[in-house]
Amino acid sequence: MPTPSNNSIASAIAARTTCPPEPERISAWRDSAETVPTSDSLDVLSPDIPITTSMLGRSDAGSTPEPMKAEGKLTGVEEDDPVRATSPADSTCLRSQSPVAPPGSSLLNWEFSNVRLLPNHTSFLRSGSKFAGTQQSDRHVYNVDVEIKHVDMAESYLCGYLRIQGLTEDHPTLTTFFEGEIIGTKHTFQTRNEEWGASEKTDLHHWSRFPAWRPLAKQAKRADFTYRNFAQREHIFMRWKESFLVPDHRVRTISGASFEGFYYICFNQIEGTVSGVYFHAKSERFQQLELKHVEDRGCAPAVEFR
Repeated sequence: MPTPSNNSIASAIAARTTCPPEPERISAWRDSAETVPTSDSLDVLSPDIPITTSMLGRSDAGSTPEPMKAEGKLTGVEEDDPVRATSPADSTCLRSQSPVAPPGSSLLNWEFSNVRLLPNHTSFLRSGSKFAGTQQSDRHVYNVDVEIKHVDMAESYLCGYLRIQGLTEDHPTLTTFFEGEIIGTKHTFQTRNEEWGASEKTDLHHWSRFPAWRPLAKQAKRADFTYRNFAQREHIFMRWKESFLVPDHRVRTISGASFEGFYYICFNQIEGTVSGVYFHAKSERFQQLELKHVEDRGCAPAVEFR
């Protein structure tokens, strides 16, 4: 963000004990005209030439300042609506565009943008989140770690790494890159990708293993059913599909292991737990995945500036 280059202004603001300064504390350098000298011969630091441009326009006493119009902001979204503001999937993503300064203008005449850049994730399901737990079959239990690398609730997408230990003797630890479909406005409970090998009957059998899904069973059977406002619900349903091995993505098969299937996932937003059921036509049925969020002790994934 452009900052004033006047030393007196900078020192005046630095002397304040609060940050950011309150509106009345910076009104001394706001009250100015809309023009600024553009001649190269003028020195903006000269005490004889007053600076006539400000970054913020002061509103009249008792009135609310009119928000500036941002070209990148879309209409139809209320900023003060708490539900819409916290649900990226239920609202249109807002993006700001970097302004281009016209020739001869000063950096001081740019106002602060009121376009909101909303973090696009949930409390536990976000970039950098880690989950640890087990995957259990009838005969074995394997330790599993998952690291989320990217989450885009508006696009119903996420990706990350899944690490499983002890699956084969030749490979004590296997790491795969996976991509996820979040059930909502873009993906339904019915698996559309034919290459994954799941039929409508397969979907119903696996989804029904989640108690949170059972109240939705009748509606989910309809082909036109849309799971709306999914980001505001207690449970988020997903499909995680492993794509390739890490670090060598060229390895397609491993003796004694397979990553050609995918997981049906039920994620609890309140507790930060992941329950999953693995499906592959040639693998053991109903392998159960149970993960818990690994505490990050207050690490913030994103900051929104206003």
